[in-house]
Order: sequence, then structure tokens, then C-alpha cells
Amino acid sequence: MKSFASPLMAAAALAATLTLPACNDSKSAAVSENQQASAVIGTAADSAETATITTAGTATAANTGNTGSPATIPAGKRADAATITARPQVPILCYHQIRDWRPRDSKGAKDYIVPVEQFKAQIKMLADSGYHAILPDQLYAYLTTGAPLPSKPIMLTFDDTDLDQFTVAKPTLDKYGYKAVYFIMTVSLGRPNYMSKAQVKQLSDEGNIIGSHTWDHHNVKKYQGHDWVTQIEKPTKQLEEITGKKINYFAYPFGLWNPEAIPELKKRGMDAAFVLAEKRDQQDPLYTIRRIIASGYWSPRTLHNSIVQSF
Repeated sequence: MKSFASPLMAAAALAATLTLPACNDSKSAAVSENQQASAVIGTAADSAETATITTAGTATAANTGNTGSPATIPAGKRADAATITARPQVPILCYHQIRDWRPRDSKGAKDYIVPVEQFKAQIKMLADSGYHAILPDQLYAYLTTGAPLPSKPIMLTFDDTDLDQFTVAKPTLDKYGYKAVYFIMTVSLGRPNYMSKAQVKQLSDEGNIIGSHTWDHHNVKKYQGHDWVTQIEKPTKQLEEITGKKINYFAYPFGLWNPEAIPELKKRGMDAAFVLAEKRDQQDPLYTIRRIIASGYWSPRTLHNSIVQSF
């Protein structure tokens, strides 16, 4: 097992430290879940594989071609859980706010707030180091069929619909030809400091992937009854109406999940779901794909070291 020193606080404690105009009350989790999330963030629980990812040379994500959506891969051609789990993991970064720190930001909140110049330096490091940004359909094809990926693949993801992801992060990624995945919390759409429906559609139209991140960030582990409709089904349909595309991917709020969630996500058309740094589920690795939070405290070198050690 590989682990790395991290300043990151528990994902579920984010609500207590950030003042977000759209969802102050909705980002909450129980104390016991804070402890679980702390373990998720603090340790890279799934050890890196020693094998080498099959690559397509130095091709970019664009010219390796989109290998098709999961719907184009017949069920009989998809690998079993053990084979998927055995494949070397692809590094996946999770970002939240991209803005300069403010005096009222707590020490813990700064893990989730990457200052603008720090973000630009992190992305430049990835480009200078030869990383190629891939998208979820490519990852899905790789995991289920062994389809080749570009050399040094990485996935960039953004949670919670923050406006600075569009105004600051997107232009930075555009500079290097990177596309990303934006997991949208629909309650925030159009509110101050959050993206509008038109901006989400623009991201989709420009080749980025829009994923679901619930209606208002409630903890999936607490869902029962109609919550699956309110938090997953309706927001997903709304995003499909906005983008004109099927929504295939989901990110768990706080990275917290339970086995009961997976069949509910499958019933609602999700082909894969993303957690944080905890160990993947051996039975359903496609619904517990690991990410690490890119901390606002991390220099480009620290980010690089964390990527290598975590995946």
C-alpha cells in the first residue's frame, strides 16, 4: 500500500469551512462520515499497479479518437470486475474552487481552493510533463476492453458548478488543449458565483464532459425512497436537456458511497461513478473509480509526487 503525506481535510467537512452562496446548508455530513472521509483523503488506499498502461504513443486525447460511449461496447465484450481492478489506474484529479484565498478562508478550506496562479502552474506542469487529458468514455473503454490510451493519461475533473471553473479553469485548460469533466450540482445553476445553464452547455458543446453531482450535494449514504428521484434522476434529466446529450457519469458528494447506491445509479443510466481516494469496491470497480483532490497548498512538484504515489 502506498500513502503520501497530505494536508487535506475530510471531504465531508468542506461544508463547515466554505461559505458557498447556493448550498451552505446542503453540503453536510455526519461526524462519523467525516472520519471516513478523512481516511479517504489522507491515504491513497489502493496501491498502484506495477504493469504499464497500454498507450497509443504520444498521441493527444483528441487524435486517439473517442472510442465510443459505453453503449457501443457490447456487454459480452466488457471485462469482469477482477480484470478491471487489475488494470493500472489512471490518475484522476478533483478540483473545486479556482480563486485566490480570502482572509475569511479557513486553513481547511484552502485545500479545496486553488489560487489562480497556483492552478495555472499545476496545469502547466502537467503539460510540460507530457500528460494527456482523457475523458470518461476513453477511461471506460480502457477499463472494460483494454483499449489503448495516450501516453501518460490523466483525467481532470471539477465538482460543484463553481463559476471560476468556467471563467478561470477553462481558459487555462484551453491553452494546453485539455478537456475536462464537470460534475454539476444542479441546485446552483444560475446562482451568483455559479455557472449558468448556457455555460454548462458551452462546456459540453466544446467537447468537455458534463456529469451529475446530485441536486444539492446531499450524502448518497443517506438516500431513501424518493431521494433517488430528487437527487439523481431529475438532475440528470435536467442536464440532458441542457446539453442535448446522455449523462453517463456521476460523482458522489464528499466521495461517500455505499453498495446500495450502485444499483440505483445503474437503473438511472450511469455507466460509472467516481469516489475520492478510498479503496475501490472489488465487485463494482466502475462505480468506485478513484480520484484525488488537488490541494490549494500543493506546488506543481507536490502535485506531481502525489499523482505518482497515489496511482
